[in-house]
Amino acid sequence: MKEKPQKSLFARSLDQVEIIGNKLPHPAILFLLLALFVMALSFIAHYFDYTALHPITNETIHPRNLLSFEGVRWIYTNIVKNFISFPPLGLVLVVMVGLGVAEGSGMFGVLIRSLVLSAPKSLITASLVFAGVLSHVASEAGYVILVPLGAMVFHALGRHPIAGLAAAFSGVSGGFGSNFLIGSVDPILAGLSTSAAQIIIPDMVVSPVVNYYFMFVSGILIVILGTFVTDRIVEPRLGKYEGNAERLVIEELKPLEKKGLKWAAVSMFAVVILLALTIIPENGILRNPKDQSVLHSPFFEGIVIGILLFFLVPGLVYGIIVKTIKNDKDLINHITKSMSGLGGYIVLVFFAAQFVYFFNYSNLGIIVAVKGALGLKSIGLTGIPLIAGFVLLSAFINMFMGSASAKWAIMAPVFVPMFMLLDYHPALTQAAFRIGDSITNPITPMMSYFALIVTFAQRYSDKFGIGTIISTMLPYSIIFGLFWLALLIVWMFIGIPLGPDGPLHLN
Repeated sequence: MKEKPQKSLFARSLDQVEIIGNKLPHPAILFLLLALFVMALSFIAHYFDYTALHPITNETIHPRNLLSFEGVRWIYTNIVKNFISFPPLGLVLVVMVGLGVAEGSGMFGVLIRSLVLSAPKSLITASLVFAGVLSHVASEAGYVILVPLGAMVFHALGRHPIAGLAAAFSGVSGGFGSNFLIGSVDPILAGLSTSAAQIIIPDMVVSPVVNYYFMFVSGILIVILGTFVTDRIVEPRLGKYEGNAERLVIEELKPLEKKGLKWAAVSMFAVVILLALTIIPENGILRNPKDQSVLHSPFFEGIVIGILLFFLVPGLVYGIIVKTIKNDKDLINHITKSMSGLGGYIVLVFFAAQFVYFFNYSNLGIIVAVKGALGLKSIGLTGIPLIAGFVLLSAFINMFMGSASAKWAIMAPVFVPMFMLLDYHPALTQAAFRIGDSITNPITPMMSYFALIVTFAQRYSDKFGIGTIISTMLPYSIIFGLFWLALLIVWMFIGIPLGPDGPLHLN
């Protein structure tokens, strides 16, 4: 009998991570236990007066005791608010209206069949990672749309659906600090960097495109690395998919399906033109009414509605043509069916929201961030070791604080001036932060959409839990971190700007 090849130490380690992770309670119960743990931790931190000095206001940050009378009152009056205010919940529910029509009408299935029949098989993985990186332009829609789509495409090809999910997730989440276009997060980070830089140089302004060259090259790197990790590490480890999820049958498109896709594409183009007319003209109705800007405008604030229309209208047109939507009842039935599959996710979000908001209320995240920043500062590193240490610190803090802007609001006032005094431009500090802020995204439950990713995985097997996701995504975090940091170090050695008006040094 032929013996099975012995697994490497790394593969065996990932298996142990998955086994231990999946032996944990149901994800909903786990988030409940984490919320209770935060309550206990807040009591301990308050008892020992574990404080930190805010780098901007110089005020002392005290931990809030969730077990005090005030804390209990806050919990009692905010549980519902925490649930309905949790950002992924509303976005997912709204987008699922459009996705429900696109999927129920059959348009998604035909699109996937068309993609599988026409696209080179060798480029499927790279295309998913590339789309994940590019999805950052559309805020956080990639989590809701692209990640489950990646699983569906791989499943249709007879490949492991979790590998497809991982490929898309790696581009959307692990490659968050890379992009081929300027997204909504760039002006936010640049604004915080500007405020921090003006502590040293009062009239200094950090542009939103200050990291663009580095972001673009990083995007190429993430696509290459994401493809390699998926095809060479993740998918071989997952092996053959043995679940019973229904697989899309790949057959040639019928003439009516081709006609439906054609008019769906026309309607999709019409939606894009309509949305463009709201922001391209100087007096566009969805531009910022105060300064006519686009980035900080109603268009991007309500981008989820644009995404809804982007799928709803073509799905409706396709359904009418191929007769899968014959009346209003069919339309509502498709939406209802789509929503009915979110029951488990809604339960999961209820407990995940409490954990995240309990942690935010306790001030423990801010205290950990400030303490970590000051700790690195006290070591007195310089040069590349300093930048590498800052990347690692950012990655560590990202495990506790999900929001990039919230972290940078705390870290920028400490590190931007400190690095400026060492002759480093804020562009370099911000680029290093973006690497660290990205690489641990796929493995931290503090990431807002982590619960949604677990829900997507469980569509293919109830056995796929938190351990499956973390063990599957850990290779991406490690390899992205090593090579992305290496890219930054090479960039520093060469000495080229990180973007327009983004030199490495202040000179």
